[in-house]
Amino acid sequence: MSDKTENTPETPALPEAARLLFARPWSFIKGCVRIDDLPPMDRVEIAFAGRSNVGKSSLINALVGATRLARTSNTPGRTQELNIFEATDAPLRVVDMPGYGFAQAPKPKVEAWTRLIHAYLTGRATLRRVYVLVDSRHGPKANDLTVMNELDGAAVSYQIVLTKADKPPLRDLEKAIAAARAAISKRPAAHPEVLVTSSETGAGIDQLRTEIHRLANH
Repeated sequence: MSDKTENTPETPALPEAARLLFARPWSFIKGCVRIDDLPPMDRVEIAFAGRSNVGKSSLINALVGATRLARTSNTPGRTQELNIFEATDAPLRVVDMPGYGFAQAPKPKVEAWTRLIHAYLTGRATLRRVYVLVDSRHGPKANDLTVMNELDGAAVSYQIVLTKADKPPLRDLEKAIAAARAAISKRPAAHPEVLVTSSETGAGIDQLRTEIHRLANH
């Protein structure tokens, strides 16, 4: 599913260092509804974006080996703030962005989320990468492409992460991977590799940790 291997002769300790980064006690710091609410730009930040119910909270919980760090819900649109997660002495901050593509949310609320996300993406100098989560059962949707357009326009590095890879049949998963690769093939800010993950089985989680560890330490 990936063109890379997680362990190479040159970096045998990297996956373990990445595991230790996320093995620290991570905590929810606060939810921000305004840019002025954000913490100081004192460390590298990575953010998770995706359609409502794509599995952002579940993926964050899987990364840190917790079950309740990020609140999960079956109700689309529950994450309505920039939710901030930190660990003591970690060189990294994790930001869970509001889900998009939830048509039943009130229009003023959607507009407020949109302004908040735009302000964050264009004004946060410490934002190293946005992980755009895409449901592997469906592949990239129009809303995902709109977010990629904004990230390209803002020159913010981003990478596609397919979620729920344990759900579709292998043939459908391969189609979703191909569609994701096609969607980013000519995009200037997109990382060329598509990560494939499952919060349920743990597939791809170590690779995602390793990618994030590289960003936090370079």
